[in-house]
Amino acid sequence: MTLADGAFFSRQVRAHSALNQHMNPYTSLSSKAFWRTGVADTAPDVFADLWTPKFSITPTTPILTVGSCFAQHLGRALRDAGYRWEIPETAPYGLPESAAATFHYGYFSFRIGNVYTPVVLETWLNWATGQKTMDREIWEVDGAFYDPLRPQVEPGGFETADELFAARDETLAAMRRGIADSDIFVLTLGLTEAWQNSATGLTYATCPGTIAGSFDPELHVFRNFSFEEIRAQVLGIRTLLQSLNPDIKMILTVSPVPLTATAASDQHVLTATGYSKSVLRAVAGELCANHADVDYFPSYEIVALHPLKGALFESNLRSVRPAGVVHVMKHFFAALDGGRSAVPDQSSPDMQAAVEQELEALDIVCEDEQLEKLQEPPDEPNT
Repeated sequence: MTLADGAFFSRQVRAHSALNQHMNPYTSLSSKAFWRTGVADTAPDVFADLWTPKFSITPTTPILTVGSCFAQHLGRALRDAGYRWEIPETAPYGLPESAAATFHYGYFSFRIGNVYTPVVLETWLNWATGQKTMDREIWEVDGAFYDPLRPQVEPGGFETADELFAARDETLAAMRRGIADSDIFVLTLGLTEAWQNSATGLTYATCPGTIAGSFDPELHVFRNFSFEEIRAQVLGIRTLLQSLNPDIKMILTVSPVPLTATAASDQHVLTATGYSKSVLRAVAGELCANHADVDYFPSYEIVALHPLKGALFESNLRSVRPAGVVHVMKHFFAALDGGRSAVPDQSSPDMQAAVEQELEALDIVCEDEQLEKLQEPPDEPNT
């Protein structure tokens, strides 16, 4: 090889290397794949292409919603935007709207209260489908009877145990009916922490003794579910839903609301929240990636991650501001049918006012909030 040939070969190698630098998997990615163009240059506006629904959702699509406190706003926003939010379990005829809300009608599609851990919903569905025999445990306080799976739905408790179980039967019938007739089931995942009956395995909606019941350290055990356990629970829910309606599809979300308190004695509530939300988000992502009938909507990322610098939380850094709920729903509706023009402006004063009214009711309908009230004030210094 001559000197000239060697120089020519070197130039070719350099040119080939330069070409390869511009031909790699990242060169063809859209702007949403890069932090600067997808996030930094966009926040705090609506993030473009944040969610692309896997399946069609139109105003006539029957949709069910269940989950933690944050999920209460989703159903109402769907209804207010002209979508078909299904409430198979309605309040008794003639009951005023304010009273119906007190008895937990209309917060979710079914009168099961807030579902923080998926195993509680799995329990309801096992009973509804007859896969398991209904647990008969009840909590009696001063002659009133409380349901361990929904202790707040009946203010003051049920008058008799028979009335409690009759109300359960109504809810289970509504679940069977609603699931069979709906296309989309939206489940908002809230927590990984729960309390169980060590003898029966029943997982409670709340810790016994916080809202109702009595805590027994010999009987009641704390559980902080793992990724594998949460995944199995959500897959169990999927199977049970499909046993009632083979065509039903799921949308999973994760609540951005942190834990009010953690019962993990070795954990700070900050790290406990990180664990809970990370596990729930990982489960949702894994199931969405591997099942065509499961989708994930990123309400958690919209509110909780750092691009918006906590602006969507109240001063307690936990409760989501009305503007936060509105911001989440703007993303949801923007993705449906390509942001069809019939969807109202979610930032309108009317929508802001409606969301604000709903948030004012959270102390009533959010069992988890009750834990905050149990914290004893610090001792006053001697003077």
